[in-house]
Amino acid sequence: MPFHQSGARKTSSGGYALMPGGDVFVGFAGRFSLVVLLFSITLAFVRLVKGPDAADRIVALDLISVLIVAFIAAYSIYTRETSFLDVAIAYALIAFLGTVALARFLMRSAKTGHKQ
Repeated sequence: MPFHQSGARKTSSGGYALMPGGDVFVGFAGRFSLVVLLFSITLAFVRLVKGPDAADRIVALDLISVLIVAFIAAYSIYTRETSFLDVAIAYALIAFLGTVALARFLMRSAKTGHKQ
């Protein structure tokens, strides 16, 4: 029996939903995950501003960049637009290089005795 005759219904995007109401569930889960990620970014930003020393600020900045990559990926799934995933990959690479550069700067400044 072909898949399209097995009882699965056709979705608006042209695929087949295996679970009734699957589009509604994905929409709700997408909105929920976007809200949770935005809240997490806000909390990490508070740590970035409030951090007691430079190491805490670097970790908070790295966390924000990871959360932004997750937000872009979740938004890509929510909108069903795969081109956002390319943006997320490029942003992740740039954010990684920035974190490494900041960590090296912190190590060099600690060796010379400057307090950040």
